[in-house]
Amino acid sequence: MAYLTTKRLVFAQVLVCFGCCCGQTGRGRPEVPVEFLKSEWRKRGLMKRIQLTISGCLGPCDVPNVVLIVTGQNTLWLGNLKGSDYQELMDWAVHCNQMSRAMEVPKSLRVHEIAAPFIPQTRDWDFNGQRGR
Repeated sequence: MAYLTTKRLVFAQVLVCFGCCCGQTGRGRPEVPVEFLKSEWRKRGLMKRIQLTISGCLGPCDVPNVVLIVTGQNTLWLGNLKGSDYQELMDWAVHCNQMSRAMEVPKSLRVHEIAAPFIPQTRDWDFNGQRGR
């Protein structure tokens, strides 16, 4: 099977949930500073190496303000981010960009780590929902 390739390779992708629950201050949830993140990411020239994606719902909806960090080595789910946590997230991205590689997420953000919200699979399934061989 041939795979599509891209010329744009990144060190990491940061997905920030801004969906049905996250950032919905009218529903008592903490703010997600979307415009701050987008403008700072652009101003600091991070998009070419640390992709920022403001997404719809990432789930899990019982945890507010979810962020998913994906690198070539790891996937890290964070939840319950507030105020300065987003600045720390951006500072981490700047550091990665300066070091030209995905760096370890600082402990100050790792305290927000949540377990990946997936049901453990006991069988292999293909993308069509059929049992694998």
